[in-house]
Amino acid sequence: MSRIVYVNGRYVPYAQAAVHAEDRGFQFGDGIYEVCEVRGGRLIDEARHMQRLARSLGELEIAAPMSAAALGHVMREVIRRNRVKDGLVYLQVTRGAAPREFLFPADTEPTVVCLARPMASAGLDARALEGIAVKSMPDIRWQRCDIKTVMLLPACLAKEAARQDGAREAWFIDADGFVTEGASSNAWIVDAGGAVITRQLSSAILPGVTRATLRDVLEGEGITLTERPFRLDEAYSAREAFITSATQTVMPVVRIDGRPIADGKPGPVAQRLRLNFHQIAAISSA
Repeated sequence: MSRIVYVNGRYVPYAQAAVHAEDRGFQFGDGIYEVCEVRGGRLIDEARHMQRLARSLGELEIAAPMSAAALGHVMREVIRRNRVKDGLVYLQVTRGAAPREFLFPADTEPTVVCLARPMASAGLDARALEGIAVKSMPDIRWQRCDIKTVMLLPACLAKEAARQDGAREAWFIDADGFVTEGASSNAWIVDAGGAVITRQLSSAILPGVTRATLRDVLEGEGITLTERPFRLDEAYSAREAFITSATQTVMPVVRIDGRPIADGKPGPVAQRLRLNFHQIAAISSA
């Protein structure tokens, strides 16, 4: 658990970290966030995370609370104060506090919260050796999933349903029967010819930072990438399946809706990509 949290310019003990009761992130989900992997005490793919954060702020017309360099300093300080070697750092920016009104308030100072917590890399590596199960769910989210907002209730409902079904992740299915993405990840399959397939970027999916870096890994490995929608039936019969996210990098999927993928074991492509990911990912300075 985090011991020290950054809230609006102050580093405070976890139990004392609080925002205003009328903060628009709390009342409206009017805010955005980023989650960065921390590896060896350093941020992974910091520049891409900051670029996506700036884009999300722009799409919601929320003023940037400070420069990318200043935000980077805050994240590093939170990592240092919490003594996180391997784990994650969470950064959230909302429109700020104002009397409850649907219209955007004028001249409101954004609320900034940052926390960091450790995650056992050995546990994730052990999970990757076994692979995970996913459960398919109808995609009931709004039509701007390309913005990384804090409006995550559909993802929470999907993940809870997945957990009750013995799965660790949910894959959303759109109205046309195609997989969009995971509740907190991007979705990938490997076809019979060895090509890696994932949905192309659009307002239907989040432009994952790990997804972007994995494209670089695939290019370096000489593995064919096809960006297009795929249906569940294609995923059921795929050679491999996996998910990507900042906290799990590349995680093999061995069952979808209770059906084993191929032999029900992590495939060689996913394992290779997981092994090589951090050789390509940008590692920040301390």
